[in-house]
Amino acid sequence: MLARVALAAIIASAPVAHSRVVSADPIDSTPHVLDGIVNAITVIGRTVVVGGSFSEVSDPDRGTIHPRDNLFAYDLVTGRVLQDFAPSVGGPVHGLAAGDRGTVYVGGEFEGIDNRAARGLARVNLADGTLVPGFEPGIGGGMVSALARRGPKLYVGGDFIRPRTALAGLDATTGAPDPAFDITPGASLTSTVKVYALALSRDRLAVDGSFTTLGGRSRPQLGLIDVGGATARLAPWRTEVYARKCAPAFPSYVRGLDFSPDGRYFALVTTGGARGGMCDTAARFETYTSGSAIRPTWVNSTGGDSLYAVSATGAAVYVGGHQRWLDNPRGRDSAGPGAVSRPGIGAIHPRTGKALSWNPGRERGIGVKAFYAHGSGLLVGSDTTRLGREYHARIGMFPLP
Repeated sequence: MLARVALAAIIASAPVAHSRVVSADPIDSTPHVLDGIVNAITVIGRTVVVGGSFSEVSDPDRGTIHPRDNLFAYDLVTGRVLQDFAPSVGGPVHGLAAGDRGTVYVGGEFEGIDNRAARGLARVNLADGTLVPGFEPGIGGGMVSALARRGPKLYVGGDFIRPRTALAGLDATTGAPDPAFDITPGASLTSTVKVYALALSRDRLAVDGSFTTLGGRSRPQLGLIDVGGATARLAPWRTEVYARKCAPAFPSYVRGLDFSPDGRYFALVTTGGARGGMCDTAARFETYTSGSAIRPTWVNSTGGDSLYAVSATGAAVYVGGHQRWLDNPRGRDSAGPGAVSRPGIGAIHPRTGKALSWNPGRERGIGVKAFYAHGSGLLVGSDTTRLGREYHARIGMFPLP
């Protein structure tokens, strides 16, 4: 009952600061994704939009099954699956961003929506799931993995080669390339240059991926772009900590990114294997530090398990993957001295970098792929069905107490 009151009282359309850690008891009024995986979540007003690779969803009571091709929406307060929003997306969705005038941007690995051409990126009406006319981004040669939007600008990351390579700034209305944004990732650690994640603050765009350069300058797997002026510029911020190799299966190992609500710091999580260093870790970096060899403020290691998603809310840095432990720098696929059990999901103190006591538990699977913090709590998307020791298939929400 208290969770429902909180939900009704505060509905937010953008990530916001939390003054406290969310409850470890998920709310009961979320729908269920019955197969596949959830990769992305966004909230627009009181509508939650969910993207991934799936074909069926159900209402919270599991009484009705709804066919949905990789994208659906539901009411944040009631959990009711929205019937008029049922676009058929012809491939996995990897990124979502809120649009204005009741729209959402959808990025992924698809050629069309409802049998209409929309390669890799589309703008969709929330009212009925139709494509918004006039939005023509011209994505080609690859997929879209991440989106971030503010005002008239939409930032897009992936492994595409058009309209730019792997990273583009677009006009949010037309999809045309922004001539004031011309910073390109290069010198890939893999066969193709790929941006894995984007995070946007008031004046900085954080970018991570398989690159070793941004705009022709050394930026091993991670860089910051100053987007506060008329023309985007590479920020004088560089770290070498992700230049070290992890396991051979992970030539590039950076994954999730998120800024703190005030933008003063950001957190990054990695995969990589039990090799120590920055492999399989969460780390905090200060946004406005300048230098060529910036060190993280803190590092928290899982000891050999991947982290894929992170959300910095001010009260906590939430991390998710298929980890078994946190506070485990001396573990090598084992619990080293001081390790704490945090299966599949955990929370880290933003200042100390140590695990908080919050420990709801999660069926590990592949791992958490999406967080979304809003005024009522924290949404979680993954590939498994147990969250907080309850049945919450692939999506759930921890409310603010």
